[in-house]
Amino acid sequence: MKKKSSSEQLLMLLKMRCELDAATVAKELAMTKEGARQHLLKLEEDGLVKKECKSIGVGRPFSFYSLTDAGLAKFPDTHADVTVQLLDSVRNILGENALELLISDREKQTYERYENELKSAKTVEDKLERLSKIRSQEGYIAEWTKESSDYYFIENHCPICAAARACQRFCRAELQNFQKLFGAQFKVERIQHILADENRCVYKIGKLDQEVLSIK
Repeated sequence: MKKKSSSEQLLMLLKMRCELDAATVAKELAMTKEGARQHLLKLEEDGLVKKECKSIGVGRPFSFYSLTDAGLAKFPDTHADVTVQLLDSVRNILGENALELLISDREKQTYERYENELKSAKTVEDKLERLSKIRSQEGYIAEWTKESSDYYFIENHCPICAAARACQRFCRAELQNFQKLFGAQFKVERIQHILADENRCVYKIGKLDQEVLSIK
């Protein structure tokens, strides 16, 4: 596999972290601060990155960098126009019910594939690690983290965003699949959503206590 250039790594980092200063970029990419500034300046000149100065406490303002629309376009929706056209054709020719059946079948196949990949996982952390790898391979740039007793599954990109905007049943199906994968002892909820103009989709995965489970 071809190694990503420093500029490509930097764009990916900004995609995943939304906004960073040069010092953090340097630390994350194991380069000097001056090297990070030079890469950021070049990307800014190319129209892929924008800079915003912010005051943090006492002292001079810090420069923070984020992706422009052109930078975000480096992470394209997969076959967006063709996909939306096909969805519209199914809806117009066969009806809304046929579209629902189509997405339900996709949901079922996706769940079975994920379940097979995750079935030998011993812990929720292992499940999250495997799911992150699978979803990243599919273009979602996925990762996970833990805060206190809750887990957060993060997707920094949506490769089917245009299709999801055309039919939000795709998003509902994905949430349902995640809930089934983690089981009844967990509650999975989407707390950030790209379709709600957020930078990423974030799912909170919290373990339900025994009292809640007994009520169910």
